[in-house]
Amino acid sequence: MSNNVRPETMERITTAALAEAFIAEQCAALKAQIGSKKVLLALSGGVDSSVVAALLIKAVGKQLTCVHVNHGLLRKGEPEQVIDVFRNQMDANLVYVDAVDRFLDKLAGVADPETKRKIIGAEFIRVFEEEARKLEGIDFLAQGTIYPDILESGPVKAHHNVGGLPEDLQFELVEPLKFLFKDEVRVVGKALGLPDNMVYRQPFPGPGLGVRCLGAITRDRLEALREADAILREEFEIAGLAGKVWQYFTVVPDFKSTGVRDNKRSFDWPVIIRAVNTRDAMTAVIEEIPYPVLHKITARITAEVPGVNRVLYDLTPKPSGTIEWE
Repeated sequence: MSNNVRPETMERITTAALAEAFIAEQCAALKAQIGSKKVLLALSGGVDSSVVAALLIKAVGKQLTCVHVNHGLLRKGEPEQVIDVFRNQMDANLVYVDAVDRFLDKLAGVADPETKRKIIGAEFIRVFEEEARKLEGIDFLAQGTIYPDILESGPVKAHHNVGGLPEDLQFELVEPLKFLFKDEVRVVGKALGLPDNMVYRQPFPGPGLGVRCLGAITRDRLEALREADAILREEFEIAGLAGKVWQYFTVVPDFKSTGVRDNKRSFDWPVIIRAVNTRDAMTAVIEEIPYPVLHKITARITAEVPGVNRVLYDLTPKPSGTIEWE
């Protein structure tokens, strides 16, 4: 197979049977490539890296070491799920790195969105490099590269933030999903036994909640964002919207407004809901959420999330707005 072109003869993976055939083929290829050596993977908990991890566990077992870096910008419950699925259920070699303070200290007072992204990306590379140097005998670096990444970014995937590792860490790349589209990756993940809420996880930006906690990130506002996002996702699931909306999330801006809480004047943040549908992310339309659902989400967020007194709904399509706020 070419490094850059999906083979024309490759059948689309749309069924469990095709996924099983792909898994068998890739396990054989991975065993042949890796042999008895060791492989390292930055496991974010997103769809691509999770499916790569599950595939490698099936192929080479304990020869794989996964590194999960918690930078404090993940959604509620995500680090715990990664530990439960991969360490407890799949018996993987999983290195969990609690780097929350390290990242948030670096981000303190930084309001510019592009600067925040650069800090998060660079710090991730540093943390991952430190963990890689602690391990001995690693010859391979696995990445969750999928076919759109090759089409858009070239052969080395950037969004897992490991493309900038120092040259002396001369790992050979392992990219078993590089000819698959996202929908095919999900079919393979389902066949590998990953939970649905991991396999069908919606798109999530590389900097995580860092680009949804607008302006300079503070710990209290970040926690309000995380809790509001969890409520939104829970209520969308209950209402049957989770599978109908391409991307939905909350945003907490860096300003406050007057409100009333417990019969007293409050001066708190608003939470902004964003819910869009798109085919290619180049344009996006607003999903019309039923008012009873919006009322329930609003009631829960304003009652359950400290520091919040308003809920707003973003009605702006793309263009003129982008999908994310930063």
